[in-house]
Amino acid sequence: MKILHFFITKIFLKRWILVLSTVALLFLANSLSFIAARSIISTFQGYQDIDVFNQEGNFIANLDPDQEAKFDGIDVEATQKLYDYLNDNYTYAFQADGFATSLPNEQNMEVSVSYINEKAYQINQLNLPQGNHLKFDYQLDTDQIPVLIGAGLASTYPVGSTIKMTDPVTQQAVNLNVQGVLEKNTHRSNFYAPNSKNYFNFAILVPVNEQFIQRANIDLHVNGLMDLVLLDSTKEEAAELNEYVQENIGLKLNFFSQQENFDYFETYYANSIKIICAITFVLLVILVSLATWTSLTSVRLMIKDFTLNLLVGLSYSKLRTIFYSYFGMLFTLNLAMLFVIIAFNRYGYWIRKDAIFATYGLFGLISMDWFALLVVLLINLMIGLTIVELTLRKIKKIPISVGVLE
Repeated sequence: MKILHFFITKIFLKRWILVLSTVALLFLANSLSFIAARSIISTFQGYQDIDVFNQEGNFIANLDPDQEAKFDGIDVEATQKLYDYLNDNYTYAFQADGFATSLPNEQNMEVSVSYINEKAYQINQLNLPQGNHLKFDYQLDTDQIPVLIGAGLASTYPVGSTIKMTDPVTQQAVNLNVQGVLEKNTHRSNFYAPNSKNYFNFAILVPVNEQFIQRANIDLHVNGLMDLVLLDSTKEEAAELNEYVQENIGLKLNFFSQQENFDYFETYYANSIKIICAITFVLLVILVSLATWTSLTSVRLMIKDFTLNLLVGLSYSKLRTIFYSYFGMLFTLNLAMLFVIIAFNRYGYWIRKDAIFATYGLFGLISMDWFALLVVLLINLMIGLTIVELTLRKIKKIPISVGVLE
C-alpha cells in the first residue's frame, strides 16, 4: 500500500492539470460511447417491436413533410366521413397515444390515454402479467369501457376496479373497467425512428370500435391518421386513399412499407452513429496518448524519488499491478459519475411527471442502460490495457528504471 500511495501521490498526480485533462477526456469518451451503444440497443429493440408490421401489403401513413398542413380548416364531419370510408373499403390498424388527463395515482403522475383498434391490438400482442385482454364489442352508452392500465397505476386501480373520468377525445363522462395490467416498461416504438419509444407505465389503453370513432373529436381522428397502417393492401389502394384524404380534409399523406421506413431511417441514423463513433475513436486515441505521456513525464520528473523509494524485489509484474490499480480507480470514478448522471436523468422524468418516459428499473436504469454501461466497461478495459502495457514498454527504455535495478 505504501508503494501504491507513493506512485499515486508522487508520480501519477504530480501534474494535476494533466490528470484532470485525462479524466475529462475519459468521461467525454465514455459518455459518447454510452450514447452510441444505448441508441443502437434501443434501435434493435425498436426493430423487433415494429417488425410485426413489416409484412407485404402493409403500408404506414405519415404526413408529407413537404406540405404545409392547415389543420384549422378541417372539421369533424369531414374526418368522420373519412373514417366511414376507411371502414367500408380498408382493413387498418389504428393507434393514437399521448392524450393527457388528470387522474389520482400514488405517484401524482399525469396519465396518458392511448387509443387502439382491434387490428392494432391483435398485431401488437401485449403482455399482461395480471388480468385479461381487451374486448372491442362494447356499447358506448350502456357498457363500461374495458381498458388496460400501466404498471404504475396498478396499485391505485387494481384489476376489476372502475375508473370514472372525462374522456379526452369524446369529452364525455365515462366509466372504465380495468381488465388487465400491462407489463412494466411496456412501450411503443416509433415507425419512423425505431430508437424512440413511448412508455405505458402511466397510461390507460382504451379499445376503439366504430361507435367510439363516431363520438371522438377531431384530435383523435387526425392523430390516428398520422400512424395509420393499411393491412393487406396495395400501393394503388394506398394512393387512392391518399387522394381521398387530400380532397376531403386537405392533408397529403405518404404511405410507405415498413421496410421503406427502415431504409430511410438507416440512411441518416447510420451517418449519425458513424460521426459519434469517429469522434469517440479520436478522443480515445488522444486519451491513450495523453495518459501514456503523462505517466512517463511524471516518472522522468521524479526519477530520483522513483529510484530511491523502490522496494527490494519490485518487479515489472508488481509495477504493472500498480499501474492497473491506478487506472482502474480512474475508470471506476468515471463510470460512477456516468452512472449517477444516467440515473438522475431517468429520475428526472419522475420529477417532471413525464408519463410517456417514466420507467422502472434497478437503481432507475432499464435494461438498455445496463447493456450500454457494459459496453462502456468493456471499452474501458481495452483502453486501460493499452495504456498500461504501452506505458510499461516505454518505462523499460528509460536508462534509470526498474530494469536497471534488477
